[in-house]
Amino acid sequence: QVQLVESGGGLVQAGGSLRLSCAASGRTFTSYAMGWFRQAPGKEREFVAAVNWSDGSTYYADSVKGRFTISRDYAKNMVYLQIDSLKPEDTAVYYCAAALRRLYGSSWYRPYEYEYWGQGTQVTVSS
Repeated sequence: QVQLVESGGGLVQAGGSLRLSCAASGRTFTSYAMGWFRQAPGKEREFVAAVNWSDGSTYYADSVKGRFTISRDYAKNMVYLQIDSLKPEDTAVYYCAAALRRLYGSSWYRPYEYEYWGQGTQVTVSS
C-alpha cells in the first residue's frame, strides 16, 4: 500500500505561484513513478506532470511546460509541484498519484496507470 497526502493548495491571483507537496508513505520504495493530475469542475482528470521515482526523469503536459516543475526528495519521500505564472484555467483539484508498474510512452499520461491516489488539494486562481 502507498498513502499519499497533498498539501499547499489555495486561492491565488493570476500570475502568482504555488508549491504543492505530496507526502508519500508505505511502499514508496517500490514506486516506479509519481505524478500530478488535476480535475476541473465538469472536466475529466488530466495529466500534469510525472517523475521517475528512481532516476528523477520528468514528464510534462504540453499545457504546463515552462510554468510547472515537478521534483522529488527521495530521502523524504516527498514530491513537489512548483506552479508559476498561474492562470485562471489552472483552477482545479490537484491530485498526487503513484504508479508501481513500469510506465512506457503514453502510459505516463493515463490516470488509470497510477494505482494510488491522494485526496487532492484545491487550487483556485482568480483573474
